[in-house]
Amino acid sequence: MLERSVKEVMERKNALRLAPETTVRAAAELMAKGKMGAVMVVEHERLVGIFTERDALFRVIASGLDASTTRLADVMTARPKTVGPNDSYGYALVLMQEGGFRHAPVIENDKPIGIVSSRNAMDPELEDFVSEANRRKHIRMGH
Repeated sequence: MLERSVKEVMERKNALRLAPETTVRAAAELMAKGKMGAVMVVEHERLVGIFTERDALFRVIASGLDASTTRLADVMTARPKTVGPNDSYGYALVLMQEGGFRHAPVIENDKPIGIVSSRNAMDPELEDFVSEANRRKHIRMGH
């Protein structure tokens, strides 16, 4: 898994690209709908930042900001560390671990093409097991 390229494990279909003027509320709604932990903030097809669920918690909610009026540009992580599609996933994991973050935009020819997450490291069978365990827990709880 660690030797595989970022391109092989990155999330393309769930990689949202939002404008810096997007409100935190709109971004959070899209993130929830797509079950995403991060979105790329893009202007003129260039990555300008990343906004994560941790940013929403620490920079918006804990700071008492209004999610309906706060723009991503005001609370995103500007100039995030990035990886290339041909970098190894192991390299991406080390970069994330050393930097203390869980998502890295994937850039090819100066354009954002996806996001790689430390969660991608989960073995598919383990992911299936966790999903099934959660499903059974909800059934037991009557949800």
